[in-house]
Amino acid sequence: MTINRRQLLQFSTAAAGLSLTGGLAPLNAFAATRMTGVTYLPKSYKALTFGSNGFVEHLRKNASAAIQVDYFDSGKLLKAGDQLPALRAGNIDFMFHTTSYITRSLPILGVLGLPGVAEDLYRNPKRLAIGSPLFNLINEHLAKDDLYMLSVGSGILEPEYLWAGKSSKIESIADIKGKRVRVVGFEANGVIEGFGGATVNIPSSELYLAVQRKTVDAAVANISTVIGRSLHEQLGSCYQIPITAYGIGIFVKKSRWEKLPADVRKGMQAAAAWFDVESAKEANDKIYPNEYWPKMKQVGLKVIAPSQADLIALDKAGAKVRATWVGEIGEAVGKKAIDLALGKATS
Repeated sequence: MTINRRQLLQFSTAAAGLSLTGGLAPLNAFAATRMTGVTYLPKSYKALTFGSNGFVEHLRKNASAAIQVDYFDSGKLLKAGDQLPALRAGNIDFMFHTTSYITRSLPILGVLGLPGVAEDLYRNPKRLAIGSPLFNLINEHLAKDDLYMLSVGSGILEPEYLWAGKSSKIESIADIKGKRVRVVGFEANGVIEGFGGATVNIPSSELYLAVQRKTVDAAVANISTVIGRSLHEQLGSCYQIPITAYGIGIFVKKSRWEKLPADVRKGMQAAAAWFDVESAKEANDKIYPNEYWPKMKQVGLKVIAPSQADLIALDKAGAKVRATWVGEIGEAVGKKAIDLALGKATS
């Protein structure tokens, strides 16, 4: 049986009640456990959906005796803002989510996007591998929200840079002052406002028209958003200053996860192990350098490398953002997470 958005909402109360007893049980001892998974990312996000599609395919091929999968991409079942509440309510079993969208709800994930940390973490993906000290620390804190992250996909994605509209010249930090800049997440918000820009929160689905109509002058975004939403048609330049970054995690409800049959957990873990090695690597090492960035050159988009002075200025602005985040998450945990992300600690 497949379900649609209307049915999911109609069954919310019943599903929440069933979740108290471990969710929907198999009809008999030999029946596969049905697992419903979602992502709001559309198919046009090739680099980002490679991992999620591969995870689901792995489940269907290698764990089909234990697991039957209902998988909804492109926001067909739930929009980005609805996924986390639905997971918490027990209405879905797993979700793929970009971490930048949920750092306000799950502050520990903010370490993945901190300026001055993200770029180094991007270059060292093993620091986020399953079972690494940073991975375990993140899950210790997600457990307080009854959540568990199976994997964050072989590290974070290439940093988010500053993409300007055709009539907006942004080729240095000084050019940000007075500009309206689209951001997602607290981390980028603090940097842009620190440089005198005005931040605007706009979903990626509405960003094309926002740039076209000059509602915003620029956007902080990963190149997947640029390609996935055809933003390059409206953009003039990319200032490659690494403002923030994000990963794509697979999240489950911890209490539900612990009650699943052992063979179901084993199947999910095997698929997550594949995801942990291949997901971000495919984007960072293959799709971005071989397809996406050549396309930017082909369409004539100007790419500007940041000056050393601007990188120093970014680090100073990032220090304030990091301090704010540490204050929110707790000094001991915050400093430990940053040290692990930067390779300054091993446990």
